[in-house]
Amino acid sequence: MYSDEASAEQSISRLEHFPVSFFGASMGVLGLGLALRASGFHGLSYGVGIVAALVLVALLGVTLLKAIRYPAAMVEEWNHPVRLAFFPAISISILLFATLIRETHPQTAHILWSVGALAQAILTIVVISAWISHRAFVTAQLSPAWFIPAVGNVIVPLAGVPLGYIEISWYFLSVGILFWIILATLVFNRLIFHDPLPGKLRPTLVILIAPPAVAFLAWLQLNGGELDALARVLINCGYFFLALVAVQGPALLKLPFALSFWALSFPMAAITTASFRFADLSGSAFHEMLGFALLGLLCLIIIALTARTVRAMMREEICVPE
Repeated sequence: MYSDEASAEQSISRLEHFPVSFFGASMGVLGLGLALRASGFHGLSYGVGIVAALVLVALLGVTLLKAIRYPAAMVEEWNHPVRLAFFPAISISILLFATLIRETHPQTAHILWSVGALAQAILTIVVISAWISHRAFVTAQLSPAWFIPAVGNVIVPLAGVPLGYIEISWYFLSVGILFWIILATLVFNRLIFHDPLPGKLRPTLVILIAPPAVAFLAWLQLNGGELDALARVLINCGYFFLALVAVQGPALLKLPFALSFWALSFPMAAITTASFRFADLSGSAFHEMLGFALLGLLCLIIIALTARTVRAMMREEICVPE
């Protein structure tokens, strides 16, 4: 009896320390679904979509429960200079799910996209306002995770344009690209001239791949699918950051597991999807082969991250005080 009570108390305690960064997992699984669809594996994409829906609903449920039961913990996480940047991962996950189901469930996609776009717009304003408010941030608190709140806006047009929200999509793409340029400058200043990222934030380097890769896909939506000069610039920027991260890969693999490793998944899914899209428009066999190679790597990453996360949960190594 006492053992059961102790176990229940531990579960409640872990709920209090459930991090919003866990939504990186839903972004990764949803990204895998989109990459599979771009590769032509529609059946697998549908199956992954079901899993992604379950993951997203579970994470939303746990986050809501935490907000109700431990509002002070949510406020503390919001006020944390690093964790603040992960809150828009919630709205981004909703937008990605709307993108994934747009063709098969358009009415549901409309609703989810509207909710996700509104939440993303609000979170962008609120988070950036927090950055420039009276509270002082130090350079050591800056990481590529800061791309999430602002540059996440470039995801909105992926489903927004096909659903008919053209002008709204232009707004989100404009804001996303603007802050990609701003934050890229700040992040590289931090990486070059200041202390290295701490271990748990090192995996967020992979996030550098996502903005140009997703912007490429969004630009194609708004530009009528034309493979123009800007589209080529964007995807090649994505490939540059992919190569840059690949050089850092061996060092990243030596780090102990943390939930921040889920940052590897969505950027890899974005550049994989972009490669397939480029191959379709250009007829490039090289980019198609590259897309399949990246897709295989992405599948391995998702499997490894899932296994490591489950293992860490069983060992009670996550959702604990830091």
